[in-house]
Amino acid sequence: MAFYVESIPNRNSPPAVLLRQAWREGKRIRRRTIANLSRLPPETVDGLRILLKGGFAVPSLDLVVSIRRALPHGHVAAVLGLCRQLDLHRILHRRPSRFRTLALAAVVARLLHPDSKLATARSLDPASDRSSLGSLLGLGPVSGNELLATLDWLRGRQNWIQRSLARRHLRDATLILYDVTSAYVEGRCCPLAAFGYNRDRKRGKRQIVCGLLCAADGCPIAIEVFAGNTADPTTVRSQVQTLRQRFGIRRIAMVADRGMLATTRIRGDLEPAGLDWISALKSSDLRRLLRPPEPPPEDPDAETQAPLRPEELVPDQVGEIVSADFPGERLLVCLNPRLRVERARKREALLRATEEILEGIAARVRRKDQPLRGRGAINRVVGRDLNRKKMAKHFEVQVKDDDLRWSRRQGKIEAEARLDGIYIVRTSVPEERLGAEEAVLAYKRLTRVERAFRSLKTTQLRVRPLYVYSEEHVRGHVFLCMLAYYVEWHLRRKLAPLLFEDSERGAAAAQRASPVAPAEVSEAAAAKAAGKRTPEGLPVQSLRTLLEHLGTLTLNRVTLTPEDPHEFDLLARKTPLQAKAFELLGVDPERVVSSKLTG
Repeated sequence: MAFYVESIPNRNSPPAVLLRQAWREGKRIRRRTIANLSRLPPETVDGLRILLKGGFAVPSLDLVVSIRRALPHGHVAAVLGLCRQLDLHRILHRRPSRFRTLALAAVVARLLHPDSKLATARSLDPASDRSSLGSLLGLGPVSGNELLATLDWLRGRQNWIQRSLARRHLRDATLILYDVTSAYVEGRCCPLAAFGYNRDRKRGKRQIVCGLLCAADGCPIAIEVFAGNTADPTTVRSQVQTLRQRFGIRRIAMVADRGMLATTRIRGDLEPAGLDWISALKSSDLRRLLRPPEPPPEDPDAETQAPLRPEELVPDQVGEIVSADFPGERLLVCLNPRLRVERARKREALLRATEEILEGIAARVRRKDQPLRGRGAINRVVGRDLNRKKMAKHFEVQVKDDDLRWSRRQGKIEAEARLDGIYIVRTSVPEERLGAEEAVLAYKRLTRVERAFRSLKTTQLRVRPLYVYSEEHVRGHVFLCMLAYYVEWHLRRKLAPLLFEDSERGAAAAQRASPVAPAEVSEAAAAKAAGKRTPEGLPVQSLRTLLEHLGTLTLNRVTLTPEDPHEFDLLARKTPLQAKAFELLGVDPERVVSSKLTG
């Protein structure tokens, strides 16, 4: 004899749900209806079915399954899985150790949650963890002092790690990018902190200076921290030593901006070391090229032409000139017509703003009540306010005891306007190794270093505020941030189809008519930016929001009863966006849970 629930369809009505009994009489099966269950809720009927099949019912689901912890896991699995692909743990050190595991955890934590070392230690400790990072790496209890000791360990390994990165990314390279930035520091405890040229425009703040070396594609290779009052060009010498002695690289061209690689630095540091270089000329050097050279002694009456003749330049094209003032160098002249128009507009706006300042001073001189009188008093006000817009060089000002007049130096303005939109890239690399257009594009790749600084300082990694103060801890902290950017750089390239990034860089480069013309984006990137959706219909993200969404994939620690001491891990179900991200990364979040990531 058996009891079961049967659903009988009705033609124009809901099906009838009946509790029935069945039994055998000889060779025949007999059935009878015990109760009509059609008015019961569907979940009650399903529970009755389970009971009739030998299952059991409980008053509450909590009595069967208990979730003891739900740790954010997806973003940790993504970054840790990528670190495993990059062999970052072996780059840190070939042999497993607690310091190596802590350093790997600190790099990942810097990318996911940039905090102080104490806050990072709290986030890794099992008693206060806020993600699955600490448990996946098997760290156990972690203290803030341990992470400070890890900075010392990283600092001691910095040269070896940077040599490993150079061997990996500069093996067949011909270019290396170099630039510096500054980060302001609170307080006066850091020995490296000093007053200098502050790029953050924080008046009255001490700072440190950081020099970053990147491969031609923007991948970071090495970073060095200098005192805050170190001038940009003086950092070049240590980078030359890094390339020659630490990395053993001799045939490579350093790309740096015009302020970094001045003529003195080129002649004093790069040429003796046998390194090639790519940079640009300053405005003062451009003005020198507008003057005709001296005629040769054997023919003093010979007419000579200036090396640079702006009227003969072709917009959006690269020309090449030579000058006796820059022997042995290739000078690649570019005319950007869009930049020319913008420079003229901006100059005129600044000239008018300066004239308004002078008008205000003249109104004070002419007013009847308490006028500004005396040549000395008027000169003091003019000297204080005239160059507020950096346009004093374009004005002729006449001051009397009771009058103020001025006029524009039109000849000087026109002379400056001749150079609008013109810039010259200088290089020692021979043409057979690097063409003119390739050299200009190489100089423009410095924007990739600037992007690294933007991520390090503001958008992603936040190198400041500095919560450490000793010189070695500051250097170790900055190096840790560079390693985090190394992981971020690879993360962006793999996840580019889901980000506001151009995943078809080759197609975008092919659309660019000239290296002088503005950079183009591919059709795929333009479509993503316009519709905010990928071709699969997934929402396009920034890296930060995508990592936050991946973090909603939780790792749940589950027991079958509240009193059961035995736990097992249960991963939440992936969303379509999370599934696509893990597919692009080639990472399985479930496998990350069971694999040994630090081996």
